[in-house]
Amino acid sequence: LQGLCLTSSRSKWAANDDGLSPLDVATQVAVPEFDGRIITVPFSFKEIDADGLISYVPDPERCARVAGLAVNHANLRRVAAPDKRLALVFSAYPTKHSRIGNAVGLDTPASALALLGALRDAGYDIGEVPGLAAGDGDALMHALIERGGQDPDWLTDGQLAGNPIRIPAARYRDWFATLPAELADAMVTHWGPPPGELFVDRSRDPDGEIVVAAMQSGNTVILVQPPRGFGENPVAIYHDPDLPPSHHYLATYLWLRHEFGAHAVVHLGKHGNLEWLPGKTVGMSAVCGSDAALGDLPLIYPFLVNDPGEGTQAKRRAHATLVDHLIPPMARAESYGDIARLEQLLDEHANIAALDPGKLPAIRQQIWTLMRAAKMDHDLGLAERPEDDSFDDMLLHVDGWLCEIKDVQIRDGLHVLGVTPEGTAELDLALAILRAGQLFGGEQHLPGLRQALGLAEDGSDERGRVDDIEERARDLLARLQATGWDADRVEELTDEPAVARILRFAATEVVPRLAGTAREVDQVLRALEGRFIAAGPSGSPLRGLVNVLPTGRNFYSVDP
Repeated sequence: LQGLCLTSSRSKWAANDDGLSPLDVATQVAVPEFDGRIITVPFSFKEIDADGLISYVPDPERCARVAGLAVNHANLRRVAAPDKRLALVFSAYPTKHSRIGNAVGLDTPASALALLGALRDAGYDIGEVPGLAAGDGDALMHALIERGGQDPDWLTDGQLAGNPIRIPAARYRDWFATLPAELADAMVTHWGPPPGELFVDRSRDPDGEIVVAAMQSGNTVILVQPPRGFGENPVAIYHDPDLPPSHHYLATYLWLRHEFGAHAVVHLGKHGNLEWLPGKTVGMSAVCGSDAALGDLPLIYPFLVNDPGEGTQAKRRAHATLVDHLIPPMARAESYGDIARLEQLLDEHANIAALDPGKLPAIRQQIWTLMRAAKMDHDLGLAERPEDDSFDDMLLHVDGWLCEIKDVQIRDGLHVLGVTPEGTAELDLALAILRAGQLFGGEQHLPGLRQALGLAEDGSDERGRVDDIEERARDLLARLQATGWDADRVEELTDEPAVARILRFAATEVVPRLAGTAREVDQVLRALEGRFIAAGPSGSPLRGLVNVLPTGRNFYSVDP
């Protein structure tokens, strides 16, 4: 763990919304992240006395926070798996039943079941989790929704009254009384006196009980992350830097710490709202929302490898240990629907122009009609159909536009934590990775596979040539896959040295690194055992950064 020993005074830190000076960010945060350290809070400050003498003065409360984090991470090594109490948190962005488990690029229901199954096999007491035996993620989601789901449009009085995880108002007031006055006052200003009104049930107790959308199974709690609030724009509220946590929000995390007795929390996937609570950018104080909510509870956070910015925010504002995961399956968009028909008409137009020009007016009208149906006239900035003498010039732009649409890389599903791409998914992803030139570890540069096959880097090739080279690249890679990615058989596939070099790179680097995806779940378990998660770079493997693979590392922020 990295305790922060600042070169600024405590008063300057307290008054600074950024928290740390650029020098302290570099030396106390950014560089330690390269070592895989968990970023905690400032505990020592540089003070100058009346005589001009410099001394480093500890802050007792922040020292206690660093010590608490150290003890709790150490306890993960010492508490036996059957006794270890864990919380698995699903985000809901925005707060709708349909968005529970929403995480960018990750199939969270399937990933949760994979993780829970691994925990069970490792000896954790996870009880009878809905859907686990059958591998049915939908059953898990519906069980959570039945516990309330926190969707104001669908939450019933019966769900609110029937949820067994409840926090009496009196108990919450005791917890609330321990908060710093500045945070407590802000919460009362925005949400009223505790326990507030949000998800408070008074059917059993007139004083109120705060209801948590969660279910406990054995020593595991599975819950929906509490919302930050509601309004006309819940997405903006999700990221609001000024809105303090509600009583319901804070009570949920305090319940995990003080009532349930969690040893660690797992936030499943990018991204939750804890790291967006108000407070300092880095170097948190007791007044900061994420510090008040999470306290010294270890946070393990499976996170998409290609988003260094938001992952770094979780590391710096919520002392998260990231376990990065692979991007979702990728595929070439190709053409479909009106786009495919338009592509066909362009080819017909070229033939008719050469063989039967008298039919051009009819086919041009069909082309224009389809362009309008596909909103291409808007994309190309055309207010009306061009005259016949300029129609062919327009078609050149249309052809280029179609080429771009077909050639774009799109998601072809979601990633499941710890599942290695296989078959077509493996081929598609390897092909997508090899599109870009590789600057691998600063040691070797490789062009993209399609460039090695003759595709112009400036995108000037016509649609037909792009399609031909794409087909050839795919065929080469498919034949290499059929050999079991045997680098020694590359010469059987091509006699072009530049192409052979890239195919060997695919067999010796790309595919083995993709296979490392299988360790993602094991790495989460390793973190839950209080063990070190090695650091690694972040960014998109589709942008020449194959060295961000294998996943399962505690990534640091680099130029994506």
